[in-house]
Amino acid sequence: MIPYDWFCDFDPSLGMMTGIAPMNPMMPGLGIVPPPVSQDMPIVKEIIHCKSCTLFPPNPNLPPPATRERPPGCKTVFVGGLPENATEQLIVEVFEQCGSIIAIRKSKKNFCHIRFAEEHTVDKALFLSGYRIRLGSSTDKKDTGRLHVDFAQARDDLYEWECRQRMLAREERHRRRIEEDRLRPPSPPPIVHFSEHECSQLGEKLKDDSKFAEAVRVLLTWVERGEVNRRNANNIYSMIQSSNSHIRRLMNEKAAHEKEMEEAKEKFKNALAGILVQFEQIVSVFHAASKQKAWDHFSKAQRKNLDMWRKQAEEIRNIHNEELMGIRREEEMEMSDDDMEDAPEIKDSDDSGPLAQVEALKEENDSLRCQLDAYRNEVELLKQEQGKAQPQRSEEDATRQQQLSFLQQALQGMQKQLLKLREDLKQRETELEKNSEEKQQLESQIQSLKDRIQAFPTSHALPVSYRRLSVWGIISTFLHVHPFGASIEYICSYLQRLDTKISTTEVETLLGRLPCTFKQELTGVGASLEKRWKFCGFEGIKTA
Repeated sequence: MIPYDWFCDFDPSLGMMTGIAPMNPMMPGLGIVPPPVSQDMPIVKEIIHCKSCTLFPPNPNLPPPATRERPPGCKTVFVGGLPENATEQLIVEVFEQCGSIIAIRKSKKNFCHIRFAEEHTVDKALFLSGYRIRLGSSTDKKDTGRLHVDFAQARDDLYEWECRQRMLAREERHRRRIEEDRLRPPSPPPIVHFSEHECSQLGEKLKDDSKFAEAVRVLLTWVERGEVNRRNANNIYSMIQSSNSHIRRLMNEKAAHEKEMEEAKEKFKNALAGILVQFEQIVSVFHAASKQKAWDHFSKAQRKNLDMWRKQAEEIRNIHNEELMGIRREEEMEMSDDDMEDAPEIKDSDDSGPLAQVEALKEENDSLRCQLDAYRNEVELLKQEQGKAQPQRSEEDATRQQQLSFLQQALQGMQKQLLKLREDLKQRETELEKNSEEKQQLESQIQSLKDRIQAFPTSHALPVSYRRLSVWGIISTFLHVHPFGASIEYICSYLQRLDTKISTTEVETLLGRLPCTFKQELTGVGASLEKRWKFCGFEGIKTA
């Protein structure tokens, strides 16, 4: 008979529950840990029979045994509560069913450390925590005990885990490096150093539009490397000069693209206007259908659909109308900005036009001189090469003679242009002197007029104030450059830049006093309805 104290924490009826077959852990292919079950059902531990001992499960009503935090890469467990007469062979017999054991370190007291070969076997060993162990059929206290299995921290486990982490990190770095090498764009080919042969080939590439970008990159590299010296300075200068000739081609391409963009904008605006006309026609159809003589003949469902379609068409029509008005406002703003920018430039050009022309002529004269020096250097180089190659008369000599004649003709033409420029420069200087004298005379006349105005008595004032006349003149000029008209807020914002004391009501009264010069019109439809003032002073002249 087994004493009662052996079963105080054990419910013998758990092993006889219906629906749960008794589990024999000694059968081949089975382990101690039962198969996974759902979280709602509790795990049922049963009696485990071994050759030298028997393991009795703990009471299921007791809380699970406490465990410490699991160390990284843990393969070692601490086993306490062993019987005093337990041997290493007994420990191997109990825990070898969890997995292969590498080492056992048994203490003189009732505990030991077991190191397994794999990490997942530690979880199986923890399943035995809380079991009662009995050696054979003995009831002696030295042959009984309660097992307590917990995680143990071992240096070997930590070292193996760190080695495995380092290996995974190396593999990840290697994978990333391979991926970066695969995604890295190919490096550009190296640029050759300067030589006479490469210089001649580069000069031909600079003249070709398709190879110009690559040739300019090579030329830039040569200049940045510092490969320019006195011997090849003329060749480098001629290549820079040929690259400068491509500016005109690029400007022509830009102008062509701008023209295409303007044509596309105009095409879009015309198409949008056509679409808006069709929307207006559709909306007029809905309005005609909503009148009583046609509306009474439709059913209730048809009237509902017609009303819904009319609202949708009006919303879309208003959206397109606002978009078209926005495009027109942008064009008007661009026109007004251009006019405002051109006005001060005209004044400056009146004062400094001859000076700017003289400076431009001087710069052109300097550039022609540099070109003339370059042609002279090329002629000298050809002469030197011709003198060295006099013993070897061949087809190259004839081609060089032709090049020399062409260069001489170009040199003569440049000299003629230089003489013409000098004559033009002298004429400009004389004109500048005359203009300066005329400017002084005009300044004296203006000063005399100012003096006369200041001396004019205040009693001879005109019935209309000078301020009102100036405001009328400014508004007339402003509306003349806005053929589509402008709102009163836009006109006031322009006038307030000149005089901050001008108000909206004052401007409206001034515009209303001259109906033959200014008229007010309504533009837009629906939500985009807007009042605009237009200049109509020339209409009366045309009709007359």
